[in-house]
Amino acid sequence: MRSAGCVINDLADQSFDGKVERTKTRPLVTGLVSAKQAFILLSLLLLIAFSLVLQLNVFTLKLSFIALFLATLYPFMKRYTHFPQVILGAAFGFAIPMAFAAQLNTIPSLAWLLYLATVFWVIAFDTQYAMVDRKDDIMIGVKSTAIFCGNYDRWAIPIMQIIALILFAGVGFAAGLTHYFYLAILIALGFVFYQWRLIFKREPEQCFRAFLNNNALGACLFLGVLLDYY
Repeated sequence: MRSAGCVINDLADQSFDGKVERTKTRPLVTGLVSAKQAFILLSLLLLIAFSLVLQLNVFTLKLSFIALFLATLYPFMKRYTHFPQVILGAAFGFAIPMAFAAQLNTIPSLAWLLYLATVFWVIAFDTQYAMVDRKDDIMIGVKSTAIFCGNYDRWAIPIMQIIALILFAGVGFAAGLTHYFYLAILIALGFVFYQWRLIFKREPEQCFRAFLNNNALGACLFLGVLLDYY
């Protein structure tokens, strides 16, 4: 579904991507891949995803349609609202309630807390991503949280990241995790500071580095959970 979401995004944005420096060499823009080929790939990916979810309970199957709706909705929101990153967060994180539903046939409050933490984190790192393209986006009329925040972007991002980490810590407390996970939270806070330093001058390359550094932040949290359980 993540791959399918990327295809939907590129299909929706092909008229914009050629006008943005970072995306002007994408396959649909250059003609390396046709729209028809992209639709075929999208259909195959959705078919595979649907065949997987069919093996789960009915509740999870119903949730999968919400996931598909969110994944499809996101690329079009940048035309109408400055908060497409919120929809992206909702789409990215929707695997969380689905996973709980598949396992428990219900969605406990812990799952929604984890979901909320993930949404804040995604909004933060996708705002970093949007900072890379801000000049081009303004020129072509595309909206984003980076544009909405204006001069407050480099403060809004770490605030959202800290909120996410507080919520992740709350998830750890509710789940009975111990010192390994909280150590991971502290290390992740260090990554937040590092990313803040990277985006401070709003240089596109540095903003993109900050965005990519979220791989390390996420890996740190995952390792904390892993060590706590094992």
